[in-house]
Amino acid sequence: MPFPRAVDYHKPGRPEVPNGLGVFYVLASSAYLFALYVSHAFWGLPGEEVASGALPLACCLLFGGFLGLLDDWMDLRWRYKALTPLVASLPLVALRQGHPVMATYIFGKINFGIFYYLVIVPTIVTVTTNVVNQLGGLNGLETLCPLTVMAGLLAATLLGPAKAVNRSAALLLIVPILALAILAALNFTGRIFVGNVGSFSFGITLAAYAIIANVEQALLIAILPYVAHASLVLLNYFLWRRLPALKLTPEGLLYAEHRRSLQTLLAYKRPVSERRLVLEITGLFALSSALAVLATLLS
Repeated sequence: MPFPRAVDYHKPGRPEVPNGLGVFYVLASSAYLFALYVSHAFWGLPGEEVASGALPLACCLLFGGFLGLLDDWMDLRWRYKALTPLVASLPLVALRQGHPVMATYIFGKINFGIFYYLVIVPTIVTVTTNVVNQLGGLNGLETLCPLTVMAGLLAATLLGPAKAVNRSAALLLIVPILALAILAALNFTGRIFVGNVGSFSFGITLAAYAIIANVEQALLIAILPYVAHASLVLLNYFLWRRLPALKLTPEGLLYAEHRRSLQTLLAYKRPVSERRLVLEITGLFALSSALAVLATLLS
């Protein structure tokens, strides 16, 4: 394949695998979203609510894909990479996506006004993209986890109260979920890596869709495992300058001698296969996504 190859460090023999296949997710999803917008412009189908969300989501995807591709090429430092998603939030701000009145668990509904577009929207996009991008390194981890969260957001949109969520926005996720599911099957079996172009675009899809569909609170609950992982990594790095690492046994099992990330926490002094570890972490996301759907139903 005409793609650069990356070493699979958690496999015996460290084979090289095609990298950067997340670009197909960007192309398929953005083409689908633009097709929805064009179809509405010429034939009036789908409705205005879907078309008004399709354009900014497509723009965010293209921004995110380009930024991820740039990182794959240049290997940007984290201090610069952490702020690049701010650029991808511009279509949401410019097209005033989302609703400035947000329900909070403690203070009830609050109208944030212009503060919502200038601060909250960029913050949601930046934080979500960074925490999604940070969890990786194992086959299937970069694809199965966002796929689970995306499915949870779709369920929250379809099942949530009609007055609280934008149900018609669910149409926006049909092709992104299908494209991500195909990549997840290939990634989990160790045939491909999606690269930063994939993880960036997955994260931005989750954030932008949550804003467009008014399911920001569901997103917050669904990405809790991402937040826990990022907190462990950052605390260990900034306080003790220690990074997480998994070791490989002669039998091909993974284990860790510390607890500095979500992966090493689950593999601490416990040899486990790569696939089982990935499925266990995905199970945590399935649980958080189910809680997000339940919270949306009760909101």
